[in-house]
Amino acid sequence: MPDPAAHPFLLANEISRQLNQLADHLARLPPDKATQVIAHVVHPDRSLLDGLAHFVATGSRFAKNQAEQGALPPEVALALGRAANEIHAVGVDLGEHHDTLQAVSRRPHTRPAAPPAPAPLVVRRRR
Repeated sequence: MPDPAAHPFLLANEISRQLNQLADHLARLPPDKATQVIAHVVHPDRSLLDGLAHFVATGSRFAKNQAEQGALPPEVALALGRAANEIHAVGVDLGEHHDTLQAVSRRPHTRPAAPPAPAPLVVRRRR
């Protein structure tokens, strides 16, 4: 009989494998389908990114409890807390672009007569 405690480790390994597989698929998809997958992954409420944020926040609470009992160094709990906050902030930032990603993914994929002009990438953060 398999060890029931091994299940979370098997699940974590399977999720990691599937994420790598998804990234490989994303690299080969046509632009409209790739944009649709990205929009799904960064959906503000029920997405892979939302699930990751929830997981890290749960780990942060666990680490805080363990640090308060002396089982973990406080730095571990603080690092997980910062990671949870950062993932949440990234999710909020990306969530603002979900509708745009969805709209772009619905456009018919046609070749433009002239190549589009390159757009400068400028990072603007609102806090």
